[in-house]
Amino acid sequence: MNNNAPSATVTLPGLGWAPFYEEQLTPEDEEYDALRISSVHRSRMKGESTHGPVRISLPAHINTSHFAVGDWVLAQPQSHLLVRRLERRSLLERQTVGARNPQLIAANVDTVFVVTSCNDDFNPARLERYLALANEAGTRAVIVLTKADQVADPAPYEAQAAALQRELEVVTINARSLDAVAALAPWCGTGQTVALIGSSGVGKSTLLNTLARKSDEAKQATGAIREDDAKGRHTTTARSLHRIAGGGWVIDTPGMRTLHVSDVSSGLEALFAEITELAPNCRFRDCTHLHEPGCAVQAAVAAGTLDAARLERWRKLHEENQQNTPTVTGARGNKKSGPRGKFR
Repeated sequence: MNNNAPSATVTLPGLGWAPFYEEQLTPEDEEYDALRISSVHRSRMKGESTHGPVRISLPAHINTSHFAVGDWVLAQPQSHLLVRRLERRSLLERQTVGARNPQLIAANVDTVFVVTSCNDDFNPARLERYLALANEAGTRAVIVLTKADQVADPAPYEAQAAALQRELEVVTINARSLDAVAALAPWCGTGQTVALIGSSGVGKSTLLNTLARKSDEAKQATGAIREDDAKGRHTTTARSLHRIAGGGWVIDTPGMRTLHVSDVSSGLEALFAEITELAPNCRFRDCTHLHEPGCAVQAAVAAGTLDAARLERWRKLHEENQQNTPTVTGARGNKKSGPRGKFR
């Protein structure tokens, strides 16, 4: 919650509750309270209730890694003892090198703000990875360009960002200005939830402080980017849920400079829709769009209607996704999941 003042009473719909969650309740659940997880740590979790923040009591041997900020859970009144988690409407997750299970980023998000800055941190290939992640989760993605006040003309950045995906919305802001609140208001209304993802130093924490109108004492720590390479320092170290101006909620996340793609086939299809639509016209069903005769995708590159660099980025992500996505093997009834190959 906004720490500028004591927490005010909020309705369940104001917390993001929707019919999707209501339909999961049984008559036996009427005695429990619905809480929304606001922070997850190794051995503890906090949540938001209609009366403000609470400390969630955990049953013995609970694995908090199975919960994400933004999750809805049922808990006993008074003690706030966790009973069960409700099914998610959306889930942002990523695979990390060496980990057996994906890392949960945020749950039940309506919109993902992919935050990047108008400087050398702007990287189309990295942005495409974030977009694939958001697409796979079934959330709307919006590119938020920060530090617009520090460049003579942000138009080139806007054009490059808008070209990354069809009908992609791009908003250019100064994250320190209250004008950013109005610019992002369409996605921050009552009960709506947005997640901030992007590299370190692009202005995510600054934007959170502006959206939540936090006092100086409650502000998230922010850090400048290095002038020599435009790379930022990690300032947010944990995911957390915050109430923002307009009645919405924002989930702040640590910077993710390295993002491996895994199990995001649908997300890549949406991201590279122009390639997805051309592929059925290729002579061979398993065309790699690299050297096969009768390749409709290569024909589009030759005709100048498809950017060769865009195709190359698709190929890299497609191959990485195939390599990293676990496959199901084994006899019927004894299936096992395993990675196709090592993570890059």
